[in-house]
Amino acid sequence: MTENSAPDVFGAFDAQHPPQRELIDDCVHCGFCLPACPTYDLWGEEMDSPRGRIYLMKEGLEGEPMSDSMVGHFDNCLGCMACVTACPSGVQYGTLITETRAQVERQHKRGRGERLLRGIIFSTFPYPRRLKAMRGALALYQRLRIDKLLRRSGLLAKLPENLQVMESLAPPISRTTKLGRHVPAQRNRRATVGMITGCVQGAFFPDVNVATARVLAAEGCDVVIPKPQGCCGALSEHSGREQEAVKFARKLLDTFEEADVDYVVINSAGCGSALKEYPRLLRDDPDYAERAERFSARVRDISELLTELGPVAERHPLPVQIAYHDACHLSHGQGIRSQPRELLAAVPELEIREINRAELCCGSAGVYNLLQPRAARELGDRKAENVLATGASMLVTANPGCSMQIRNALERRGEQLPMAHTVQILDASIRGLGARSLGT
Repeated sequence: MTENSAPDVFGAFDAQHPPQRELIDDCVHCGFCLPACPTYDLWGEEMDSPRGRIYLMKEGLEGEPMSDSMVGHFDNCLGCMACVTACPSGVQYGTLITETRAQVERQHKRGRGERLLRGIIFSTFPYPRRLKAMRGALALYQRLRIDKLLRRSGLLAKLPENLQVMESLAPPISRTTKLGRHVPAQRNRRATVGMITGCVQGAFFPDVNVATARVLAAEGCDVVIPKPQGCCGALSEHSGREQEAVKFARKLLDTFEEADVDYVVINSAGCGSALKEYPRLLRDDPDYAERAERFSARVRDISELLTELGPVAERHPLPVQIAYHDACHLSHGQGIRSQPRELLAAVPELEIREINRAELCCGSAGVYNLLQPRAARELGDRKAENVLATGASMLVTANPGCSMQIRNALERRGEQLPMAHTVQILDASIRGLGARSLGT
């Protein structure tokens, strides 16, 4: 079957990688996933739980047509994979929902307004150059306080809810150091690392990339930063836009093909999860399947790689109390929980405070907060309340979407809390900077 051909449809799904029956049958409907699922926690609706959605997948395989109601329950899923962590049977829900969403995008025609919104999102966010072009305009918008003027005038409140959310999520824009294509190791070289700069991370959180390169260099890594870099395809894949994700993945593999590196490092949880899934995404591509396997085997989250290598750079005291937020695609998607805590705990005088119900998603989930703003808002409010309850003076996380979502939820409460990426904490400690150098 070619990319442009339409596969035959059987029930809700076509023959191109429908949700696998053997994976569906792994679910014994025990209910351990229920308290871990954000949407079930919100609404208590069985079909908005992982086992409920798996039941709908089974119905679709057995001939049930793809209805608006069925699609609605699939769309309500954040894809946070907290259920995967909670499941005692090892159900691969992440694979099931990814395959199902690709089917939805092929088989279901959305309304005109929804198509327009998704068109705006996916013609903007997966394109680093377009995002960076927005950066200057956004900085001016904030500097002139146009946002405050629009709020006072009531004009913002007249925009569609999705666009209001998009405006409110924008992070503070500040000047930053630019990265070159190579950052040499500061001491005996221990590894050569290729660094992915990301779309949202590169455009709106460039300081995180700068800190990542500095920390890697301080720990004895030569850092190679191939340019130009495109999107890794994470947002597209997590939203069912499979062929779009495949094209992005191929281009990124081509970009890194000539980079002779030991590891490929990523500092964004959602992107890291997608990069490690390249073998599944490109399994049907004879030209890229093996390359995807080799590439994926070298991918490491920054905290994962630093823990593997072990510290050599001296850590200086950083007297600060932090609340550490587990990004879903880091903790549930990649199983990386202990590594960030281990790195942070090694910083003298730093205190880690755990967040209550940390397993529940903050509501960001890629572009979920733009597509499902009401559910995302309630989840963000719950997360903000639990973060504030720690009494910490700073929030640390490893995903740009989480930072924007929780910052927005705090601002709705009239609260402000400095935020930093894990690697920015390490950078400040290694360089001997104080806590005031961190967070905005």
